[in-house]
Amino acid sequence: MYYRQLVREADAVPGVDAPVPIVHVHGFGISGSYLVPTARLLATRAVNVVPDLPGYGRSERREHVLGIPALAEALLGTIDALGLEKVVLVGNSMGCPISLEVAHAAPERVHRLVLVSPAGGIQNQPLSRALVQLAVDAVRESPRMARVAVPDYLHFGPVNAFRLFSELTRFPSLERLLATPVPALAVLGSRDPLMPRPARVREVGRQAPRHVSVVLVEGAAHAINFSHPGELAHVIGAWLDGEEIVDDPTQPGRARLLEIPRPD
Repeated sequence: MYYRQLVREADAVPGVDAPVPIVHVHGFGISGSYLVPTARLLATRAVNVVPDLPGYGRSERREHVLGIPALAEALLGTIDALGLEKVVLVGNSMGCPISLEVAHAAPERVHRLVLVSPAGGIQNQPLSRALVQLAVDAVRESPRMARVAVPDYLHFGPVNAFRLFSELTRFPSLERLLATPVPALAVLGSRDPLMPRPARVREVGRQAPRHVSVVLVEGAAHAINFSHPGELAHVIGAWLDGEEIVDDPTQPGRARLLEIPRPD
């Protein structure tokens, strides 16, 4: 499997364990290249790895497209091959259910989960609704995103993309999130048509365990990792360090932690 590795820039501190590596997981039909802006910023704190899953980008072509469970197995195999004992997974779109599958299969290997625009499930059903949501998102993304995404989608193929997107809409992403065995942070964009409204997010959040937090990035659509890398890296860094999640006024977009009252 092809992967990009962004090496930590800070000097190691004697007697202090190295930070947990961060692995970025891309969405359907697209390579990991659009995740690099966020990974590059997080490389100041740890080694970051951005793989192209089998059949995507520069990885080997597949005769048949892999489904989400098989992609999760491939991701875990890559983590093994790189000799990474424990990682932080940062998924986007379909990369979120793939990351959730890894966390459920091998929770001892996942330190934390960051789920950016977690797609799949009832919010994207039926398939016709999801296709409309996808079309709306396309015009809300930065024009620069098209230059990255279109060649990848053409390389992956429209038939493969349609089949996998159909599987994604049926995947029980919400149920897997509500049962996640590791601490998780969901990051949603206020302009993402594939995500539920904040009121629905709060309603669902009340069912989630206390180790699940939700952040909203105002002004962002679906590909937050590409359009708002500075804000996203700031949020991820604060959460990993156990600090209060507040907006970074120097970056586009405005991040805020959604307060979700949960029963005692």
